[in-house]
Parts: sequence; C-alpha cells; structure tokens
Amino acid sequence: MLTRKQKHILLKFFSMFSVVRGYNILIIIIAQYLSSIYILAHNKPLREVVFDLNLLMLVLASSATIAGGYIINNFYDSEKDLINRPQKSMLDRLVSQNTKLVFYFVLNFLAVIMASYVSFRAVIFFSLYIFAIWFYSHKLKKLPIVGNLTSSILTITPFFAVFIYYKNFETVIFVHAMFLFLIIAMRELTKDLENIKGDLALNYKTIPIVYGEKTSKTMLTFLAVLTLIPVYLLIFNFNIGKMNYFFYLSVVLLFIFFLLLWKSKTKTHYLILHNILKFIIVAGVFSILLIDVDLLLNRIL
Repeated sequence: MLTRKQKHILLKFFSMFSVVRGYNILIIIIAQYLSSIYILAHNKPLREVVFDLNLLMLVLASSATIAGGYIINNFYDSEKDLINRPQKSMLDRLVSQNTKLVFYFVLNFLAVIMASYVSFRAVIFFSLYIFAIWFYSHKLKKLPIVGNLTSSILTITPFFAVFIYYKNFETVIFVHAMFLFLIIAMRELTKDLENIKGDLALNYKTIPIVYGEKTSKTMLTFLAVLTLIPVYLLIFNFNIGKMNYFFYLSVVLLFIFFLLLWKSKTKTHYLILHNILKFIIVAGVFSILLIDVDLLLNRIL
C-alpha cells in the first residue's frame, strides 16, 4: 500500500505528465527515429543512425522544447482549459503555476545545452524555436488563421531539425511533409470548433468565432481535398512500399471525416472528428515501418 505522501507524489507526477503531454512527446520521438531510419537517412547503416549521438541530442532537445511549449501553453490557457477540459484542467492544477514555470525554464535550458553538443547552428535553431513557441502562446494563438498556421508549422518543426541534420532534399520528403502539415492544420481547426465555448468566453479570435462554424467547415473540406494531392503523389509517383495501404486508409477516414463534419454540432461531435485526425497522425508514424518491411532486417544483417 502506498502512503499518503507517495500517493501525493504520484499524483503530482501524473499531473506534470498531463501538462507536458508525455504521450505526444513519445510519439514524436518514435516519429523522428523512424523517419530518420526509413526516409531521411535510408542510405545509411541502421546502427549508424540508431546510435548517432548527434541525432539523439536533436531528438532530446526537440522533446525538451516541446514539453516546455506545452507547459507555457498550459500556463496561458489555464482559464480556457477549465471551461473546455475541466477534468484534465483539475489534474493539471495539482502542480502550481510557479513549479510549471520552473520546469519550463529548466527544460528550455536543457534543450539549448543538448543542441550545443551538435553545433552552434543547432543552438540558434532551438533558441528561435523556443522563442517562436512562447510568442505563439502569448500572442499569435488568439489570432484567426495566423494562429492556426503558426501552430501547424511549430508542430512539424522538430522534423525540420532532423531534416537539416541529414541534408536529404529528396522530393518525397517534401511531399510527406505536405501531407503531415495539412492533416495537422485540419486538426488545429477542428480543435477550434471543439473549444469554441472556452474561446468565446475568453475572447479568443479563432476562425469559428470570427468567421463562423459554416466557414470553418468549408475550410476543413478544402484542406481535406488538398490532402488528396500528396496522397496521390505518394501512392503513384514514389516508391513507398506497403505504406500505400496507410494512405488508402487515410482517404477512407478523410471521407468519413467529411461526412461527419457537416452533421457535427456539439463538442462531442468535434471531439470524434479530432480523434479521427489524431488516429491518422499516429497511424502514419508507425506505418513508416511499411515503406520497406525487409529494410530493417537487411540493415541489421
């Protein structure tokens, strides 16, 4: 049996894990390594990629920066989250705002230290990334369109760090990035529809509030159609192995998303749409393994 003090510490841990969204960071770490092995450095031996200390430091610096970003975002959105996500907000509040800020500065400091192991350019990159996340949370998040675009760009930035490191400029990488960017942009707009109650109460100028739900749904439909362009290119113009099954599945899920979108009216409906997009993103990460199912075994041997 746990003592009261141990239970308190455990609750604090889960609270902080919730604030930094540890599950999201774990997915990003897996995504960075899989994309490095199968896409960005596919011509390098597996051992050389997996045990590359520079890559490890870039991944850890990305994770620390993202965790810090979630903390500062939670700090600014605490009142809004109390309306939109009351249960999660109550868990997050088990850790004081001062403690969160201490963690925020420590994580950002560690990110810069780890980046310095790679190069001075990496330090500049992550310093700018940290500033951009803060500026987004402080100012840009409340602006329609600009906030959505900034959030989508910041989400894919960790992959850009690894992309620069490997200097792989193959066209297929940009097409993959286009697909990911569009899905993330759809997710951000869907989140705005999901959180409209809290945004309206706290005067956030999101797309649904400024332009209305119908316009937001039209924009989501347009983004979904745009997503079909990189899907078509990846399936028919590039050799992505059995990963094409993932893109076929994505088309089916986007069609379901489209059908549900125009019938959606409540927070629960938008949450379902949000989860469809989250599933596409997470499934996309693990489907990278399907690019070449023999590749891993061959490179181990």
